Amino acid sequence: MSTSASSGLPSGSEGGPPPITKPSLAVTTRSRSSRRVGELVFALLVIGLGVFALVGAFMIRVPAGARVGPTVFPIFVSLILLVAGTAVLVSVLRGHLGTPEESEDTDPNARTDWRTLAIIAALVVAQLLLLEYIGWTLSATLLFGGVAWALGAKRWWLGFVIGFVLGLAVQILFGELLGLSLPLGPVLNWLGPLI
Repeated sequence: MSTSASSGLPSGSEGGPPPITKPSLAVTTRSRSSRRVGELVFALLVIGLGVFALVGAFMIRVPAGARVGPTVFPIFVSLILLVAGTAVLVSVLRGHLGTPEESEDTDPNARTDWRTLAIIAALVVAQLLLLEYIGWTLSATLLFGGVAWALGAKRWWLGFVIGFVLGLAVQILFGELLGLSLPLGPVLNWLGPLI
């Protein structure tokens, strides 16, 4: 007679709880190496984005007599991206990986939602391509509302409303305070004399 039967406790084959096992070293090593690759890719993407933004900033046409040129903010953001991306890259290459956050809402074993990431990337590209044709406010509305929908907002239409209000506010503030002209587009062209 087995000890589990003699003690009155169910054995694993009798429907009791499965035995507790420690994670194998192979699983832990694979998880750490995949995290390292992910963090390296992230750092390189941030650096690439910083280079892209910096090159784009120097391609902006600066109007004659502008007190604050339109290149100041893009260059500032580009430098922040380059410094942050380089710091992360050096840290990961030295073996310092980010620690997974300990909370109820995170699952370190969850798979990446590539569909949502692809939708958001497509929305960013669409905003860049449509900016000249439909104007800043509507392209910002598309981006803001689309990202809210892609991330699963219950009231997705509210994302488009908020995006429109924020886009219009940025359009007016940048036009009034900094003297920059964001494209209005054909729908909001009537705002031209007001801005």
